Amino acid sequence: MASLEELCINSIRFLAIDAVEKAKSGHPGLPMGAAPMAFVLWDRFLRFNPKNPKWYNRDRFVLSAGHGCMLQYALLYLMGYDSVSLDDIKQFRQWGSVTPGHPENFETQGVEVTTGPLGQGIANGVGLAIAEAHDAATFNKPDAKLVDHYTYVILGDGCNMEGVSGEACSLAGHLGLGKLIALYDDNHISIDGNTEISFTEDVSKRFEAYNWHVLHVENGNTDLDGIAAAIAKAKEVTDKPTLIKVTTIIGYGSPNKQNTAGVHGAALGGDEVAATRQNLGWNYEPFVVPDDALAHTRKAVERGANLETEWNKTWEEYKAKYPQEAAEFERRISGKLPEGWEKALPTFTPEEKGKATRQYSEGCLNALAPAIPELIGGSADLTHSNLTEIKGFGNFQKGQYQNRNLRFGVREHGMGAICNGIGLHGSGLIPYCATFLVFADYMRAAIRLSALSEVGVIYVMTHDSIALGEDGPTHQPVETIASLRVIPNLLVMRPADGNETSGAYKIAVENRHRPTLLALTRQALPNLNGSSIDAVSKGAYVLSDSEGTPDLILIGTGSEVSLCVEAAEKLTNEGQKVRVVSMPCWELFEEQDAAYKESVLPKAVTKRLVVEAGSSFGWQRYMGNEGDIISIEGFGASAPGNVLMEKFGYTLDNVLAKVKALLG
Repeated sequence: MASLEELCINSIRFLAIDAVEKAKSGHPGLPMGAAPMAFVLWDRFLRFNPKNPKWYNRDRFVLSAGHGCMLQYALLYLMGYDSVSLDDIKQFRQWGSVTPGHPENFETQGVEVTTGPLGQGIANGVGLAIAEAHDAATFNKPDAKLVDHYTYVILGDGCNMEGVSGEACSLAGHLGLGKLIALYDDNHISIDGNTEISFTEDVSKRFEAYNWHVLHVENGNTDLDGIAAAIAKAKEVTDKPTLIKVTTIIGYGSPNKQNTAGVHGAALGGDEVAATRQNLGWNYEPFVVPDDALAHTRKAVERGANLETEWNKTWEEYKAKYPQEAAEFERRISGKLPEGWEKALPTFTPEEKGKATRQYSEGCLNALAPAIPELIGGSADLTHSNLTEIKGFGNFQKGQYQNRNLRFGVREHGMGAICNGIGLHGSGLIPYCATFLVFADYMRAAIRLSALSEVGVIYVMTHDSIALGEDGPTHQPVETIASLRVIPNLLVMRPADGNETSGAYKIAVENRHRPTLLALTRQALPNLNGSSIDAVSKGAYVLSDSEGTPDLILIGTGSEVSLCVEAAEKLTNEGQKVRVVSMPCWELFEEQDAAYKESVLPKAVTKRLVVEAGSSFGWQRYMGNEGDIISIEGFGASAPGNVLMEKFGYTLDNVLAKVKALLG
């Protein structure tokens, strides 16, 4: 007769088997093999409250191997979360369900981060652990441990193969994030077959080299006490993250498919489901959970309520002893920004000497850092090029977690995924990260997941065009802006001067459920007459205008707006009616009503010239059938930036020639 714990573990397995079978789609193998470690973790260690999934001091759980999401959905149901019912499990992978094919934080309460692209989840976990460490260092007192929770991750061979996991885990080891514990489902199977065909490294030694504490549970299929002992031992090590390698059999219990790639990503099939039921002694109909198993797992409801009640006592004592810190903590976790923060944003006049927009960005960050104490971030080893250090706030290092400058090293992809974790932690932290714009390609998957996960990471991308100069075409992002503009829910900003840069930061800080990417120049730009912080919120606006209906509209972004202004002044002196439109953000402009868009780009004015130092892709919607564009359709070259701008046609003479051709 099966023990109660075996009954609970098999409940997880068969909910996964039955859901995948009903959907005729999914990944049953991981839930079947990882059910023991997941059950032990959730039943004996994980601190959470099913009736309040957002309770601040809960432990965070991340299923990095997100294809095995039925493991997590089964746990949420069994543990008593209201967000996942038995009917929801029956609707696995169906239209409108809260049980999608990979875990999505915005769809399912109890899911902390969106996983599926392998390696992202463990990197998110590093971000969650960074956020916990920062909050603890900021708010905890010797007599009041307000912030005290762990981040647990289940990852698989695929996560360990993806480079993003190596980037993030290397940094986690350097930082000594002792409250990060990862359970590695070591089952030696990936989609193509046994991992011996492509992945034979010693993962444990690699993580030891990362400065992780490493343990091994040799029998993860039935040795529940061994799993528990390893987790307990991991919690005793406070100065390193821990990797627990748990060796399992994928698809455990399936007589003919366990330990094969066939159980990884496909339903078992009716005959094999029946054979598995017989093999594991599971004499229940599909989607039936034995009363004893449900009664046991649902103890998590009372346990979670008690945990939150205990923490609430700590919170009340903290408020009484430290009212100022308590008020700040409460403001942050509520998501409210400090009163009047936007007044810190610098403003500029045309009389002030122009700077590169990366320098204006530096000014914004350093003006905002004292006003917004939850602002935290850094660069991928390009701090002095990106200009992203917030001065006076120290480096976030092991034992110095209260500091706010994150040193990511040359790890763009890991950096983006870590920032997603920081932003999704629930502590109100506002993460920013930086690199050269062309290296957005190194972190594109993380940027896309920021947009999908609805997390307001601020991406500070400098050296935004061929004007960066001598580094040449490997560093010149001619197509990058166009490629980023197609990502849904991402605000791509290319500000033209100091005021527009401040405006871009205002938008970025306010949008806590939408990432913003700032594309910033290396070269100095003049401050423009008519630019403003508020105008940026419209996405595009009339910077300068003619009297009466214009004959021509010049549309520019970033560094090319000042060239449009210069051309407009020349043309106006020659008797032409010219309007200049600055368009720092397509996405915001598209969200304006039809009347506003018509007021900026009237349909009757068909002569339009777009000037942007990048690809023409996508600009047709704004330049129209009778318009033209000065763009770059190939790669750049290595030469001084001003020479390149001239050679590629970003000159007053070329703009005037294009205008005259348009006007006939």
